[in-house]
Amino acid sequence: MKPKDLEAHAWRHGFRVGAFTLGLSLLLGSVSGYVVRAVPFFLAFLVLLAIVGLGILFDVMGVAVTVAEEPPLHAMAAKKVLGSRQAVRLLRHAPEVSNFCNDVVGDMAGTLSGAIGATIVFSLVRRYPMLKEEWVTLMVVAFISAVTVGGKAVSKHYSIKRANAITLKMGYALLVAERIIGQELLGGKNNTGGKK
Repeated sequence: MKPKDLEAHAWRHGFRVGAFTLGLSLLLGSVSGYVVRAVPFFLAFLVLLAIVGLGILFDVMGVAVTVAEEPPLHAMAAKKVLGSRQAVRLLRHAPEVSNFCNDVVGDMAGTLSGAIGATIVFSLVRRYPMLKEEWVTLMVVAFISAVTVGGKAVSKHYSIKRANAITLKMGYALLVAERIIGQELLGGKNNTGGKK
């Protein structure tokens, strides 16, 4: 591709990712916000943990796909291990997959967890007027930060150590998705100069 074409492609890709993230954030934000307001505090807290956990899970996948090695997965593909062919395809599209996992889903989970935390604070202060809003806010924000950062610190070690196994599981999930929709995903050559 010519430099101008590459620049135009980057802008188009950025716009598509931004539009997709906007739509997904609006959908998940409205659903999770409604759930948090409608259910008891304990269940709202579980929703918050689920959103944080989702961000950590996708962080694991985003890191794994960038450090996994192709040769072992090629050997598995030769033995017709389910998901191995899709795992190789994931590696060849590592920049896009990592961007989706770490930036799109990961950042969105961080934003949603903050919004849900604010909703929980509002609900707690409304139900228990004796609580000081600034202290409840501080505690909720500190909790979200501690779980998110601590979880990602542990998960990065795991994802680097078990990168190939994680990528194979991602490949299997991609295989299942392809069978459901009846279409191959991430097809074609990777133009970003990824792993060969």
